[in-house]
Amino acid sequence: MLNRQQAPDFKQVSTINFIQPEKKVMDNGVPVFTIYSGEQDLVRIEFIFENVNWKLEKPLQAIAVSALINNGTNKLTSKEIAEQIDFYGAFFQTEYVQDQSLVTLYTLNKHLHSVLPIVKDVLSASQFPQHELDIYIQNQKQKLQVNLKKNDILSRKEFANALFGDTAYGVNIKAEHYDALKREDLLEYFKAAYAPNNCTIVVSGKFNDAAFNLLNGAFGKDWEKSSAVKNSFNFNTTDKQVIYVEKPEALQSAIRIGQLAINRKHEDFSGLQILNTVLGGYFGSRLMNNIREDKGYTYGIGSGISSLQQAGYLFIATEVGADVCSAALTEIYKEIDILKNELIGEEELNLVRNYMLGSMLGSLENVFSHADKFKNIYFSGLDYDYYTNYIETVKSITAEELLALANKYFTTEHFTEVVIGKK
Repeated sequence: MLNRQQAPDFKQVSTINFIQPEKKVMDNGVPVFTIYSGEQDLVRIEFIFENVNWKLEKPLQAIAVSALINNGTNKLTSKEIAEQIDFYGAFFQTEYVQDQSLVTLYTLNKHLHSVLPIVKDVLSASQFPQHELDIYIQNQKQKLQVNLKKNDILSRKEFANALFGDTAYGVNIKAEHYDALKREDLLEYFKAAYAPNNCTIVVSGKFNDAAFNLLNGAFGKDWEKSSAVKNSFNFNTTDKQVIYVEKPEALQSAIRIGQLAINRKHEDFSGLQILNTVLGGYFGSRLMNNIREDKGYTYGIGSGISSLQQAGYLFIATEVGADVCSAALTEIYKEIDILKNELIGEEELNLVRNYMLGSMLGSLENVFSHADKFKNIYFSGLDYDYYTNYIETVKSITAEELLALANKYFTTEHFTEVVIGKK
């Protein structure tokens, strides 16, 4: 009989299997990567476009095009696009991230022949009607006005701008940037970026040869190519920056601390992820145990490492009571200093190993998540050896190696420290 008073033994995850994609190429050269799963009659098709032609004087071009691309073509209004997509039980969404703009279609496989022409019309003939742009500008300015009153959002904006300056990674968007949006600028960017020679398609779900032929028939021809320059930026580590925006009435202060670091391409990245997990990457982390559980300064605190195509950065973020802001900062730096001077205990390290391997396994719950894992490596110029090496590093890295990584990358003399509120 099972003894429910005795906790089960920990068992380390031994094997993690990834579904690797099959690559095909459409008639016009667009690569299509398919992660196949035939269990459900459902497919996700992602059209991924590199962000291009960055212009500081027009920082919202790519963002606005992504937001408005499905708001009308020379054949269909925004309402008609939405109604036709809904009629077939499909779902259509757009997303802008720092390096790419995505257009994603979810649909039943049996309706591909009906919905693909709608998406093709959007991706080749969007018109960005002036009245839709006017509504977008009004709504975004109101949203910005509200967000600028939120300390956590302000801290994130100040932090990004301090690290990345006036690039697509860090530009400080203001109301006047929305006022400067012009329909002709959106049409210009749309023509440059949303073109077959700037597109990668990732398909996940039930997608066979017949479905590929439908996709190729819709997108493999009659889609005009463009000439565009992929965004390219250079970033340099700076001396310590302290940014303090005082808000005398604030009850809470937002803290964001960190620095430029490495991205997924670097051989130390997996080890740095483990070190980050110990510091603040999960609920049992040192920052949570100290600043939430022991001191009660905050409801939540965490750290992370972000990998962008042309940079990486590490950060610590929290909101604390304004009266304990200085004390919280002291404790954060104290935890970093401990990692740089003391070996992590074996019991704690094993707990982190199990957590990270379990999280990796749990993140592969369906075919869509397998596609997401593929995108992580593909757009970083890597292959599946990255995950093999990651898993091996999690299993085998030593406390001594983590101590060396802490001293190499947690260089507090180069940290950017942002506090919004009171300290």
